[in-house]
Formats: sequence, C-alpha cells, structure tokens
Amino acid sequence: MKKSLTAVALLMACGASADTQTYVKAALEQRFYFQDGLYEQQHDSDISVFVEPEFYHSWNDGSDSLNVKPFFRYDSRDSERTHMDIRELIWLHVGDEWEMRAGIGKVFWGQTESQHLVDVINQTDFIEAIDAEEKLGQPMVQFSLVKDWGNLSLFALPYFRERTFSGVEGRFRLPLRVDTDNPLFESADEEKHLDWAVRYMGYLGDLELGLSWFDGTNREPLLKPAMNGQEAVLRPYYGQMQQAGLDMLMVSGATLYKLEAIHRKTELDSYYALTAGFEYTSVGVLNSVYDIGWLMEYQYDERDEQATSLGQNDLMLGTRLIFNDINGTELLIAFIQDLDESGSRSGYIEASSRINDHWKWRIDGWFFSSDTEEDRAYMLRRDDYLQFSLEYYF
Repeated sequence: MKKSLTAVALLMACGASADTQTYVKAALEQRFYFQDGLYEQQHDSDISVFVEPEFYHSWNDGSDSLNVKPFFRYDSRDSERTHMDIRELIWLHVGDEWEMRAGIGKVFWGQTESQHLVDVINQTDFIEAIDAEEKLGQPMVQFSLVKDWGNLSLFALPYFRERTFSGVEGRFRLPLRVDTDNPLFESADEEKHLDWAVRYMGYLGDLELGLSWFDGTNREPLLKPAMNGQEAVLRPYYGQMQQAGLDMLMVSGATLYKLEAIHRKTELDSYYALTAGFEYTSVGVLNSVYDIGWLMEYQYDERDEQATSLGQNDLMLGTRLIFNDINGTELLIAFIQDLDESGSRSGYIEASSRINDHWKWRIDGWFFSSDTEEDRAYMLRRDDYLQFSLEYYF
C-alpha cells in the first residue's frame, strides 16, 4: 500500500494539465455454507470486506499514463484470506503503432466461460474465489506492436508470484496445511527466474484468433508431502514449463463459437488440453425485453485422471439471462457433469444488479457433488456455498 500511495503522490506532481482520476470499490460479503466442513476448525459461515482503490493519471496528451490499483481484504474466519496485494502499478506509453507497459500488471488471455487454459501470465489468487478468476499482480515489461495485421506482444516477467491457499480454518482446503513459507522450485533462480511470453492477436473475417507461447515457472504448483517439525504439511513445488496456446472466438449471427487449446510440457509430462463450445443468444424472448443465452462447453485433458484440473472429460451446460434494464441485471446458471464419473458434478450461479449509481448487489454460489475418492472434486464435496455481496463505488 505504501508503494502505491507514493506512486500516486509522484504522479500528482506531474502538472495541473494532466488528467487524474480516482475510483474506489468496496464490498461487504457474507458466505453461507450448506454443510459442516470436513475438518473441525472450519465454520459454516464467514463475513469479509475488501477495498480496491484505483488511481489513474495521464500526461503528454494521453501518451503516458500510470494506473495504480491496490487491494485489501479482511476475513473474519481465515487468517490466510486476510491479505493485501498490488493488483496494478503499471506505466503505459503509447507510441505510433506500438505500446510499452512496465510495472505490476494484469493480463487476461482466453475466450471460454468454464475455464481459461491459455491464461498463464498472472498467478491465481486462490483464496479469493474457487473459480480461479481472481489474479495476483505480476511484475512485467510488455512491448506491443499494434498493426493492421494484428497485435504482437512480448512479455518479460522478472519475478514469480506464488499461489495463495486457504488456511486451516478456511474452506476449499486440503487435508494437510499448505506450507507456503517453504516452497520448492525446479529453477535454481527460484522466484527470480526470468519468464517470457509472446502472443499474437488478430482477426480473420469474423474470427478472432490468439496464438501464444509461454516459457517459465509453472503457475500451478504440485503439492508434495513433507514434515515441518512434528507437523505433516504439503510443500508447493513450482516446476518449469513451456506452453503453446490457441484461443479463438467466432461470431456467426446470434452464436459465439469459443475455443481454448494448449500443449504444455513440463519435466513430468507433455500433454494437450482444450475447452470448446458455443453460446447462442435469443434476443427479446417471447416479445419481451429479456435476452437468454444458452451455453455449452466441453472440457478435455489428455492426462485423464492424472489431470490437475477438475475438467478432464466434462460437459458444461448453462444459461445466461440478461434483463436489459437500467440496473444492468444479469443471471448466469451453469452445470458441469463429469462424463467419466456419473456421481461427480458441480454447478455455479452468478447474479448481479445495480441499486443506484453507487451501490450494487451480487450473489455467487458454487455446488459440488462427488462420491469417488480419486476424483479431485471429492475434497470439495461439503463446501457448497452462497455468497451475498453489497458493493459500493465512489
């Protein structure tokens, strides 16, 4: 936080002619779990608050800008979930058909709804949400060419961020505590290994195409049993990996066709994985103002039962309801079925709407079912929850 405020003070001194904007997002969140936890330290509800200010400053007629976004959460139950991060502290310079970014930033790659295979730049902030959508800020230098034939971006990533995990009193935890204070690395440079990546994004008619390559520290750790004194723990092991990625989005009338596919090579294995599907939107259903989207995606991982993700041979079906009202009300409901294990399934719900210019409510929920111990969803089988959020913007 001190680093962010210092940056803001510096950018304020750049001159009165510059453009400076400040935003703050804050929220109160209450989670309710439908079942008792698997471990005695766990609780059936928790409450938390977060604050996410954003400071934006531009100068040189908009050619240069600085964006600063710190984040802080306090959780009433899980001390590991009480944390602070710098989501962004990024300088951007826009030149003639090129751009340069440097600092701490967030980059998103991907097109599909149910999971993002190609999105490998930022580390997952796993204590924020079970869906892996929230990310930690990543130190980076990014150079991009912006041409008629598409955008080509080069990334240098000089510092690695370790994944966050729930504490012993938190939900979505493993049987043993994850010893995040003693990680293991394949590289002798550990967290200072210089990762790099390149991505091309362009258009071929109605097709949006992304091609990417990443070489560096795997954001997804292996968890190795170990002893910390008299306590049995799991130590995160971060190996090296090379990943080729392909993501596509094609618009055909009211249908969006989506694809994410990767080939990843590590010291342990080399495999393919993909997520592919479509979203069809019915506009003005039954002569109403409502739009309904129908989603279907297939998740595949060549490693089958050895896959580290939940979706190795799974089918997602969902529906998105857009109310088209002044408050921007939306509802998404999705169901994911494991095609190998009939008793393994999950589902989620997302709903939100503005109350006025400053307030917004949100409901998020996840539901799990698994009766096979070898299934990775088995450890989540009693973590069904609903979360109610009241967000304030100013």
